[in-house]
Amino acid sequence: MTATIIDGKAYAQGLRGRIANAVADLSGQGVTPGLAVVIVGEDPASQLYVKNKARQTVEVGMGSFEHVLPASATEAELLALVARLNADPAVDGILVQLPLPKQIDAQKVIEAIDPAKDVDGFHPINAGKLMTGVPGLVSCTPLGCLLLIQSVRRDLAGLNAVVVGRSNIVGKPMAQLLIAQSCTVTVAHSRTRDLPRVCREADILVAAVGRPEMVRGDWVKPGAIVIDVGINRVPNPAAGQDKTRVVGDVAYAEAAQIASAITPVPGGVGPMTIACLLRNTLEAACLRRGIPMPQVDFAA
Repeated sequence: MTATIIDGKAYAQGLRGRIANAVADLSGQGVTPGLAVVIVGEDPASQLYVKNKARQTVEVGMGSFEHVLPASATEAELLALVARLNADPAVDGILVQLPLPKQIDAQKVIEAIDPAKDVDGFHPINAGKLMTGVPGLVSCTPLGCLLLIQSVRRDLAGLNAVVVGRSNIVGKPMAQLLIAQSCTVTVAHSRTRDLPRVCREADILVAAVGRPEMVRGDWVKPGAIVIDVGINRVPNPAAGQDKTRVVGDVAYAEAAQIASAITPVPGGVGPMTIACLLRNTLEAACLRRGIPMPQVDFAA
């Protein structure tokens, strides 16, 4: 078997197009969703990511507000900025780029964001809504993973799903999203006994552990859908001294011979995160104003 490659880049492009159409519909009602992104410090990777977010926000017709604080900024300064953004009627979504400098408590900042503007889906109130099945803003990367899974199989009811990784950002919300789809879900991690055996039981296997190519081909059940969330840099001596390449948490070449569908790295889950951030901003803009979401099939 050779797996179908789930092209996250192409899917994200289509999703952004559908979001842009929905934003245009809202504009006819006098509503322009606005996304504020806050970055603290000058980490090059974070700066590039924020730049891409700002560009894509504008491309779909939303308002983009970027706030850059120096690496020396205090926790009080950042919390004051968040409070101003909470009160700004032009801002529907607030994203504070992580990681933050060591002098700032990231959890305190997350909890300071108005849950109605928490488009990252990290606030405990939104996490609790997801846990209890109440509609709310959902963490972007897991939401993107679910959409990619549904792009190859819409009805997931009754399937066995294994999520390898238990982070608050990906693993836990991913498990809740799959439970909501009536999957039987196992959350595995570094202390799971006989992890390969557990993975081989999965009709849907989501790897989000941050370990390069940890999930081998013989861990995959024939015909499974494999979603690789990992982004790891490893040495690439063939390209020259000190050169690196990006790999996922799954040994792609091996798994692609066993799975029915698989996401590549790069080009799989990664592009979906920003697209789902824009989708959440659209939803937040509607919820805050008490207007219905435009009729868009986000899982198309």
